[in-house]
Amino acid sequence: MPDFIREQELLTTLGPFAKIAGVDEVGRGPWSGPVTACAVVLDPNNIPDGLNDSKKLTAKKREQLFDVIMETADVSIAHVSVEEIDQINILQASLLAMEKAVSGLSVSCDFALIDGNKTPKNLTCSSETIVKGDAKSASIAAASIIAKVTRDQLMVTLSQQYPGYGWETNAGYGTKQHQEGLATLGITPHHRRSFKPIHNILYGENKASD
Repeated sequence: MPDFIREQELLTTLGPFAKIAGVDEVGRGPWSGPVTACAVVLDPNNIPDGLNDSKKLTAKKREQLFDVIMETADVSIAHVSVEEIDQINILQASLLAMEKAVSGLSVSCDFALIDGNKTPKNLTCSSETIVKGDAKSASIAAASIIAKVTRDQLMVTLSQQYPGYGWETNAGYGTKQHQEGLATLGITPHHRRSFKPIHNILYGENKASD
């Protein structure tokens, strides 16, 4: 289970009132919808019970923790659009979303713990990366939960505008239902045209990023 050990070490080094943010993103793999990132500064004296990598939690548990985190922590959520993803590629879009999430916190953070192995280049604070950080750091786990619940809810809303692709259950990933929707209904404005399956529908088997 994730813990607060690294955050506590940083609070000891930087001072007890330092703001330590956990940062994570969701939505790199889907064929449609934005990529979403979240930054969370937990209250060291009020850490929600049951924090874990969002992928290891049930939807019901994620939603319960979402409410608790929003009530007890400083939270910032950021999206990078399909248009931006297609312009700068999904990796850069993911890093940009994390930058936006950190900069959107109500109080500037002093240090960011970033899930993964790549550091967003324009962060306004010191940082370190933690591979599989959502399974190690309570702050990153909290960020992963907020990001996933937020993006899942967004995809449900988009599915009501564009039914037939299964976004309410697949969140834009390339499931069989999504593929069938593309075959029968075509491409929507929310599809990532730089992704190979979408690119190939539009332009044939020319080179595109996955």
